[in-house]
Amino acid sequence: MATAKLTDNQERATYSVIERLSTAVRKLPPGAFAFVMATGIVAAAFSLIGQSTITLVLFVIAGFGLVILLVALGWRIIRHWDLVHADSRNPAIAFGFATIVAALNVVGALFHSFAPIVTIILLCLSFPFWILLTYGIAAAMMLGPQHHGPPAAKANGSWFIWVVATQSLSVVTGIIDQGLGFNLLGVIAVGMWSIGVILYIILTVIITLRLMTTTQDAFGVRPTYWVYMGATAITVYAGWSILSLLGDLPIMKATHDFISGFTFMLWAFGLWWIPILVIFGIWRHAVKKYPIRYETELWSMVFPLGMFSVASIHIGELLGLPVVHDMGVICTWIAGVTWFVVMVLMLWSASQPSAETTTEKIAQRL
Repeated sequence: MATAKLTDNQERATYSVIERLSTAVRKLPPGAFAFVMATGIVAAAFSLIGQSTITLVLFVIAGFGLVILLVALGWRIIRHWDLVHADSRNPAIAFGFATIVAALNVVGALFHSFAPIVTIILLCLSFPFWILLTYGIAAAMMLGPQHHGPPAAKANGSWFIWVVATQSLSVVTGIIDQGLGFNLLGVIAVGMWSIGVILYIILTVIITLRLMTTTQDAFGVRPTYWVYMGATAITVYAGWSILSLLGDLPIMKATHDFISGFTFMLWAFGLWWIPILVIFGIWRHAVKKYPIRYETELWSMVFPLGMFSVASIHIGELLGLPVVHDMGVICTWIAGVTWFVVMVLMLWSASQPSAETTTEKIAQRL
């Protein structure tokens, strides 16, 4: 009798776990891969300052996180295609899918020092996602039925992840080509960097105009606005990977001075954004009393901090600017602490009953 009751309890517990996993997959937000992006880039930042143990722990977490989320994404596409399709047509959240591209390339860059073939495989895997994002989701958003109104009316910080995804392709292509001197890869790296720069300029105008011309509430000013700065940081990182290519490549002779100057300008502009983004957070939580709790978009705040650290350390060394390098070192520890806090919030949230996600709240507002 006792054995039967124990078996019954185990079955109920197993069913409960499966049910929770199924619910988590069904509710998986487009920007879920921001967790991998954030963890991977913070690992990269710590590796640059010689913290090998922290780097290894974060690298393992990022790797496992990438595999788990890819499985979850496949499961969601198969079982809940209607939800995936709806998310891809929603301009308020659709660009979150660009986190898939960036996550693959951030983890790929970590593999390059000891398993470059993995870097190449992940780069090749990420490119079709970028094509789908650029020529599928973006084009459908502009040309398809606009059930949610004009796309620009829903523009927010998550749109900058499109820039991040584009520049991640440039970064990894440049890293692979360092020392090879293969002109085609150099051309691709410079080309993707250039596309990312133009995209950043276009999106900055659209999103800043929306902030300036519409009334904002605490829910609307979400952590994804930190990608304002993250997009400049990864563009700086991509600039570094290009500037590190062999100087006698024709493409480098033609673009070196422009990329060097524009890269530093973007680094300064990203630094300028940080106080404004901090003000956004103070206004949201201290003034408007929006509760501090876990949401997937918090990883979109961690990632820019980690990317700014990596970009600052690299570009500071390359251009001979010690103050820029030192700022990157300091920011690495800030990014690490922020990562830990968000991780604790995520684990706490996972232990609680399933609640309404930010994505679901956005959908209700449309």
